[in-house]
Amino acid sequence: MSIPREMRYTTDHEWARVDDDIVIVGMTDYAQEQMGDIVFVEVPKAGVDVTQSEPFGSVESTKSVSDLMSPLTGVVDEGNIELRNHPQIINEDPYGDGWIMKVHPESLDELDELMTAAEYAEYIADLGDE
Repeated sequence: MSIPREMRYTTDHEWARVDDDIVIVGMTDYAQEQMGDIVFVEVPKAGVDVTQSEPFGSVESTKSVSDLMSPLTGVVDEGNIELRNHPQIINEDPYGDGWIMKVHPESLDELDELMTAAEYAEYIADLGDE
């Protein structure tokens, strides 16, 4: 399982990566693995406001449906419309082509509240111990 170091992570298994003045958001490799085959993704539209720790969409797999929780507050710049017709991209490439939204953040300071890759690795290891 992959946990890229340059990203930040939520306890809800979303990742956030800064790219200039935009933050790219997606679902972690761990989450997609736990969900199984993803069959539907609710992708937010450009211009929609998102709030840290609040739902911005949902993802459905053959096993379950889960809310997607925003790692930061801001305005959606772009939703990954490729996921509407090809939701399995998240299973195939969760940290690349499987991104879900790009956000203009209100403040990058919110990213400091998220876990580093090392902290996220420890977090998911602890989940396995439960």
